[in-house]
Amino acid sequence: MAYIGAFEDRLAIRELLEAYAEAVTRLDADAWGATWAEDGEWSLPDYPEIGTTRGREAIVAMWGEAMKAYPGIMFEAWPGSIEIDGDVAQVRCYTSEVYDRDGVTHRDRGLYEDICRKIDGRWYFASRSFRNIHRQQSPKGC
Repeated sequence: MAYIGAFEDRLAIRELLEAYAEAVTRLDADAWGATWAEDGEWSLPDYPEIGTTRGREAIVAMWGEAMKAYPGIMFEAWPGSIEIDGDVAQVRCYTSEVYDRDGVTHRDRGLYEDICRKIDGRWYFASRSFRNIHRQQSPKGC
């Protein structure tokens, strides 16, 4: 577990993760898209049918379609490490998702390997690569 870099930048990156998570939970495409660099890249290697999407506009469009399959999602994210070198940061982020679909409650946990960039004084996701860690399903409400 490494936390390297100025406190203010580490806090700003934590807030970036929190803004991302809240936007997912609220299904707010504008707020979610605002966390991405214009030339960002989102990779989902566990979902080869999706693969890698490049560019904020394409990423937000893909996310908007994908989120139709996650009604009522509760999404949380927290950092495992933040290592800042100038205006670039390597971040490891863990996630927890809970949502109901077709009478089944889904509990998914995952890992993001991120590269964040500070652009004009603000941190953005330049690259996110997501992997599943654990997936659980049970009858709704259990």
